Amino acid sequence: MTLKSALQDVRETTLAAVSGLLGKLAYLASLRKKQGGYQHWGMSLVHGEESSERALRTAHAEVVARVLREPIGALVDDLQESSQDGGLSPAVYVEEMRGRFDDLLPDERKGSPAACHLNSVLVALSTLEKSRARATRSTS
Repeated sequence: MTLKSALQDVRETTLAAVSGLLGKLAYLASLRKKQGGYQHWGMSLVHGEESSERALRTAHAEVVARVLREPIGALVDDLQESSQDGGLSPAVYVEEMRGRFDDLLPDERKGSPAACHLNSVLVALSTLEKSRARATRSTS
């Protein structure tokens, strides 16, 4: 049996089971504790608190960076996949993400360029989904 590092475990096992890039971001945000840091019982049990914390924070930063590099058209498709897996409409899914915005960032840098960019991405996705819903209603 090959032993994986905590970061490999997060990338290759935990996040591999989550559909969509936005789904991965929402999942990592859900692991955030109110006082900061992350809580993942299985990771902590296998790799220890400190190692798990580092791995989850690193993976979270990687996913945010991937979201910010992704073209908006690809993120629209990803939103469909992520929301479907979460059992929500894309519009509701993106609004829930916007409602938990502070948890979407791996660090507490609310005014950072990455935070502004991510906010812009979520606003764009929300606007596109609302437009799509209006277009669908008007053609029905």
